[in-house]
Formats: sequence, C-alpha cells, structure tokens
Amino acid sequence: MSFEANIESSMVTNNTSIERTLIGRISEIHGPVVIIDCDQLPMVHQALYTTIDQELSLFEVHQHLDERRVRAITLHRSSGLSRGLPVYDTGAPLHVPVSPDCLGRLVNVFGEPLDDGPQIEGTEFRNIHAASVPLYEMLNVGQILETGIKVIDLLCPFAKGGKTGLFGGAGVGKTVLIMEFMQAVATLHQGVSVFAGIGERVREGHELWHEIKKAGVLPQTLMVFGQMDESPGVRFRVGLSALTYAEYFRDTLQKEVLLLVDNVFRFVQAGSEVSSLLERMPATVGYQPTLTTEVAAMQDRISSTQNGSITSVQAVYVPADDMTDPAVNAILNHLDTTVILSRTQAGKGIYPAIDPLQSSSKLMDKHTLGSHHYMIAEGVREHLARYKELEDIINMLGVAELTEADRKIVMRARKLERYFTQPFTTTAVHTGIKGESVPLEQVLADCDSFLLGRYDNVPEEQCYMRGAMEESGS
Repeated sequence: MSFEANIESSMVTNNTSIERTLIGRISEIHGPVVIIDCDQLPMVHQALYTTIDQELSLFEVHQHLDERRVRAITLHRSSGLSRGLPVYDTGAPLHVPVSPDCLGRLVNVFGEPLDDGPQIEGTEFRNIHAASVPLYEMLNVGQILETGIKVIDLLCPFAKGGKTGLFGGAGVGKTVLIMEFMQAVATLHQGVSVFAGIGERVREGHELWHEIKKAGVLPQTLMVFGQMDESPGVRFRVGLSALTYAEYFRDTLQKEVLLLVDNVFRFVQAGSEVSSLLERMPATVGYQPTLTTEVAAMQDRISSTQNGSITSVQAVYVPADDMTDPAVNAILNHLDTTVILSRTQAGKGIYPAIDPLQSSSKLMDKHTLGSHHYMIAEGVREHLARYKELEDIINMLGVAELTEADRKIVMRARKLERYFTQPFTTTAVHTGIKGESVPLEQVLADCDSFLLGRYDNVPEEQCYMRGAMEESGS
C-alpha cells in the first residue's frame, strides 16, 4: 500500500487528499512518548504522523507543555524513531472509515483489516472523539431488551439502550454469553453487534473470531481489536473506535446495536499507563487522576435516539474481588444492569453461571416491569434466598431436619435453579443440544407454575437444560 493510500484508509478527513503539512520535529523520545517542537501548537487529540523507511507512524497529541512543545503518544511501534524527524499534521483527530461493508469484518483501531480481507472503502469518515448525543435527542432507558435467556430476562433484564456490566473470571462462560447476546440481537431484534477487544491476547481474539464464525453470527458483527502487545495509546482508543462504528450503525443504518466491550478494565489500565507516561501525579490506589472523566466520556456516548439504540454489555474484571476498587466504582456508576457470573454456579453445572441473588437491574420495579413480572421475580428471589440460607443446615443435618414448609421451598428453589439453565445456540455444536430461546411471557408462566406448586411432582432432572417447561413433557 502506498503512503497516501495508507493515510486515506486510516485517517482521511473531509474525503480529500491530505497535503504534507510540516508542523514540527521530534525533540525527545521516551518509549511510546515523543515530545515535538512545533511552529504552531496542534490541538489536543490531533493526529500527527511521520514516516520511517516509507512506513507511516502515527501520534496523538495528549498534552501541551509550553508555547512550542507538545507531548504525544505513538500509535505504532516507536522503534526507528529518532530526534529531528519531521512531523506532519493530518488536520484532524483520528477518523475511521465507515460503510455497511464493515459488517463481518475484523479491524484495528484505525479501521484497517486484520482478517486478510480488502480495505474498507468508506465514503464517510467519522471522528472517534465525537461528542455524545445532546440530551434533548436522547431517549429514556425504560424498555426491556429481551435476550431469550431466562434468568436474565426475569431477574436482571437488560435495558434497551442501557449499559450492562458482566462481572466474571476465566472459565465461567463470559465468551459464550457474549456470543449468545450477539445471536439474540441478530435474530430477535434484526440488529447488529460491535465487539471491542481491548488489550486482548492474540490467542483469545483468534479463538473468539473463529467461534463467532462457527456460530453464524459474523455477518452481523464487526470486531475491533487493540491487542495486548500494542501501544497503550492504541489500547486506550480502541474502545472509542468501536463506539464510533456503533454510532454509525445507529445513526446512519438505523439499527439496534449491541456493543460488547471485553475488557473495560483494560481500558482503565491503558488510561493509567498513558497518564503515567504524561507524568501526571497518581490519585487513589495509583489510578490516574482523570479516571472518572475518561470512563464518563466513553459511557455517555452509549445512548438511544429516534434512529436506534446502542445497548452495551461490558465485561469487567474486579481486582482481588474488591468491588470497592475505584475503577470498578467508576464503571458501576454508569451501569443499568449488573450481572455477576459465579464460579460456584459453574461448579454445580449451572450454565449460564449467573448468580441470581447478586445480579441486579435498575428496571426491577413495578412501574417498569409491571406488577405481574415484578411479583414473580420477587417470589423467585425469595425462594432462592431461603434455599441459600438453609444450605449449610442441609449439608450438615440433611433435608429431613427442615420443616415441611422449608422443604417445599428448597424443593422448588432447586427446580428453579435448574430451570434457569439453558442450552445455547452458540454451544449446540459442542453439546449436541439444540439451542433454545425462551420468550419472557413463557418464562413468567413457567416460574409462576413453579411457585404455585404445579411442578412439584416433576423430577429435578426434567428441569435441567430445557427451554420452556412445556417441552419437558410436564
């Protein structure tokens, strides 16, 4: 690819060719940080570039040091950079090419293909630092986005155009849930998915790409990756690139968009690295002083308008399982739904391994859900909570030592727990069990029947890995 074509595929603005406008020269290099002496100061977030052996090297301005010097972060490898290299202005912040042809592709932070496919020939280019939608254009979050996943739709429903945090460690089924969400949005809502891999391991990204292809979801999915071995500047911006594509699908194509971020904690970590490189004084627990601002700038752009909605599902790593961590709190402040994946549930063979008692949603009230849904959900929670309270007694003394009323509650809670397991479409190849998507109305009817004792004579194993109870032969 020629120099001009490379610039155009990653950075072109206003659909015009970019003239080489000399803005200054590199005076200092500190790893991924360069200090540039400029004749005229570029704006913060402006994209600059230089060439090393006819290859493009991009920078992003992060700080003004004085009237003539700026501090910029490299977006490519810093090897080969030297003092005195001329630096040119692109005339704008980072832009990515957008087009309906983006769907089904795997790209980097600049919109360049990582799947050996052709370049995305975008006729439109969007600024990754675009402002959030004005308040008067936003729609209120108050409508349920059905996923077809029983435990989520009943106990921690997703808000259409809202933000969901998916808290879980390795091996508890995060990737499977993410792929099932993609499937649900593509089939139930005729929507599209944008996946942002922030600081992903190359192996993880490769496996996820192949799994999504096998599941048949790729044609309605765009994957944007910033890998672990790339510059912190890239890992810090890949989430914004993915969000820019999501906004394009919402505004221009008027689609229902599912934005998946894995892992949003790595976005915070990349911001912390950038902050250290800029020599800012660390704040609480060593995090960057701009933590809340950076998180808010990204989260506030996830919104619904008359054209469509962006629903976000964000995987969140919790350091040392400490929910009071400043980064976790900064993210939690913006979430509408919190889904906790439990290793205990996974150990019992309960998949999806969602802890129904710890997970919560802001939509869980009578006014939003309606009294029928709310009362059934509360009844289910009460049964599960009572079962958890009695577990130690059962393990030590056995079920026989419980009162008749408690035995009945325990029996129904165990059946409900197994009812909330579900075969997924994305795992059907591995399990040999056809995936099931269960409408919310059916879930409510089934759970109501459990609470009223209509399934008291049904064995527990008939409740396990089923769709609706009607299909169990009950």
